[in-house]
Amino acid sequence: MAEIEEIIDQKIGEVRTESLDISFGEIVNLHSAKELIIQPEYQRLFRWSDEQKSRLIESILLELPIPQIFVIEKESGVLELIDGLQRISSVIQFINPSVLNLEPLVLQGCDLVKDLDGRKFEDLPLRLRLTIKRSSVRTVVIKRQSKSFLRYAMFKRLNTGGANLDPQEIRNCSARMVGEDGIRFYSFIQEKATHPAFVNCIETLSQPEKDKKGDEELVLRFLATKNAQNLFKGSVQDWLDNYMEKILLKDINFDYHLETEQFNRLFTFLSNTLGEGAFVKYRGNDPIGGLAPAYYEAITVGTCNVLERIRNLPIDAIKQKIIDPVQTEEFRKYTGSGANKQDKLRGRINTIENALLELVNE
Repeated sequence: MAEIEEIIDQKIGEVRTESLDISFGEIVNLHSAKELIIQPEYQRLFRWSDEQKSRLIESILLELPIPQIFVIEKESGVLELIDGLQRISSVIQFINPSVLNLEPLVLQGCDLVKDLDGRKFEDLPLRLRLTIKRSSVRTVVIKRQSKSFLRYAMFKRLNTGGANLDPQEIRNCSARMVGEDGIRFYSFIQEKATHPAFVNCIETLSQPEKDKKGDEELVLRFLATKNAQNLFKGSVQDWLDNYMEKILLKDINFDYHLETEQFNRLFTFLSNTLGEGAFVKYRGNDPIGGLAPAYYEAITVGTCNVLERIRNLPIDAIKQKIIDPVQTEEFRKYTGSGANKQDKLRGRINTIENALLELVNE
């Protein structure tokens, strides 16, 4: 029993926090002085509607409780907001919208004090303006002495399960919590997601998925499929999280030079061979539907495994050797119900790989 207590005590010592109450007026001033950073990489600005923002202002005026926010202390002493962006940015927009380059917030949809509707900050009596500025929000500061991975884990826990962020957005922000190594890895993901050949190949990815950083997730998914099939245990989200964490913790060596070369060669090849229909289902020789993730895994890694042996073969023959097997019953049994299993993942990759190897032996 003492052993578990010692482990917990040690973990407590690895993350240092301080809680204090900061007035909204001070928050506006800190942001204006660049001493409080609102980093759009962490959360997309303003998913809240004007009605939601207005009801927050209404709650402040009525002295209703406001949930706490979290900031991280940088080495310079500057604070960076990591949770609570919607609340803080809404108040800043109301008090001083110019610092966010936004139009003034006009209150609307206030359901407790309807007379607030239609008013801007300067329309309120002085006493109410001062009430908003002097009202405070409990602020948890994650001190700069905290271990980087504990900062990472805290950010992930704050945002997992909420409606604010999508899984790939959480990975983006969480990686940055680790520090320079995390920033380097996620910058690599973002760079590869903009590679022209990759962009062409995933043209059939739906716009809603692109809005949720689905293109960046596909880059990570390719890397995980190629390098870490052994970590796949049924949940794609957990698999991708686990793979990225092992890279950030240096449990897995990530060779940036090698990965860049392989990625660029593969997607240039697939773009020239399959183009926009690279990862869709087929009816005969006609592509149908949008990007299918299971097909993406199979075609990217199956092709990557044999690329050096097939890259000089006729493009039309290679294309047909991908189009034909994805329509077979053998391939479909690896992509249908229960496809999120290691054996089915390997099965669909092997189906593409073996079909392409037939060309080598012909």
